[in-house]
Amino acid sequence: MSTNICPEHISAFEALTSGEHDNFALFSCFLDGEPAVAIVAVTPPRSDEDEYQITPLFVGITENMVLTDHEGTAA
Repeated sequence: MSTNICPEHISAFEALTSGEHDNFALFSCFLDGEPAVAIVAVTPPRSDEDEYQITPLFVGITENMVLTDHEGTAA
């Protein structure tokens, strides 16, 4: 069976669970126009930049979201 988990997901998960980083935050946002929340990595600006970089890692479950496995079975 194939997987939707890519190396970037594994890297983000390992960073979140390792305790080695402290630059994660919950970020209020919208997903397909619906209220949502994301776990993001926040990177401070470099000396030649003015803005923080916010990189979404994972999006929280919304009320209308239905999770299924590869066979279509609901979680």
